[in-house]
Amino acid sequence: MNVDRITNIAGALAVAAVLAGCANTAPTGTPSTQVPLVQKKVAYVMADAGNRQVTAPGARGDASYRALEQSGLDALRAVYADVVVVPSARDAGAIQPAGAAYVFTPQIKADFSAPSPYPNPVAVFNTEVMYVVTDPAGSEITRVKANGAGKATFDEFRYDPGLPARRASTGLSAKLSDEVRKNDRLR
Repeated sequence: MNVDRITNIAGALAVAAVLAGCANTAPTGTPSTQVPLVQKKVAYVMADAGNRQVTAPGARGDASYRALEQSGLDALRAVYADVVVVPSARDAGAIQPAGAAYVFTPQIKADFSAPSPYPNPVAVFNTEVMYVVTDPAGSEITRVKANGAGKATFDEFRYDPGLPARRASTGLSAKLSDEVRKNDRLR
């Protein structure tokens, strides 16, 4: 058998395989169903850098806070049709004109540790995010909370100190969204 003939046969088999694959590409499974958004506008309080309340020793608190704060915002955007950001829960000038039904103020607690006595310690970042939910006038309606945890080895976090916090925030958004959806007072 010569090389040209082998090449032609291989090419014909490849074309046949592609055509057979195309013929069998019927959709498998059902399309994903998304949970419908609650048709309300809510406000999310994002404090300016000077008013941040979380500290995480050894883990660059500002970087950690931004990742956790963004998780909280993403969680609300997965539940409500419209989310506006306001600088303060007491900022009636921003909340009332926006027409927000609820105001979500995050309280973030974080703990950072590297408990390993070995040369390559593991950094552990644990966090709890709680929303204090008020009406636009400032009366508390309810509280919602979720926890997250993230780990990174020393080799991973020595050049990226915020890595354990970002890992902690990864699943946190989904957990917060679920907790908000479960709360009948927030519909």
